[in-house]
Amino acid sequence: MATMHCDIVSAEREIFSGSVTMVSVTGSLGELGILPGHAPLLTGIRPGPVQLRLENGEEEVFFASGGFLEVQPGVVTILADTASRAEDLDEAAANEARETAERTLSEQAADFDFSLAASQLADAMAQQRTLEELRKRRGR
Repeated sequence: MATMHCDIVSAEREIFSGSVTMVSVTGSLGELGILPGHAPLLTGIRPGPVQLRLENGEEEVFFASGGFLEVQPGVVTILADTASRAEDLDEAAANEARETAERTLSEQAADFDFSLAASQLADAMAQQRTLEELRKRRGR
């Protein structure tokens, strides 16, 4: 089975490095599925799940809060603003962040920063989508 090397790197650390048979991520223009032999590509990625299919057929799910995807012959690199394994996400914290951002958007106080609140809401919702994807993969 054909494979390619994949690295997921955040500003703090390397999250994943290994051989995969597929990478699935949401790019700035929509869903992307990267297989071995994919044409070179550089694109922004949206906050949300990053799914990897490993050589042994298992799948792993990660969360990326945005960043860039680079595809070169035999190598896929995801440079994320922040990234983590999906199972490391705190669902309660994601729910609280979503509720706080929604409340901030609805109240719109004098010192209101719409772009910051919208960004926080998008990030919290992307974390929740990642957790939902992880639950689907595990059959729960």
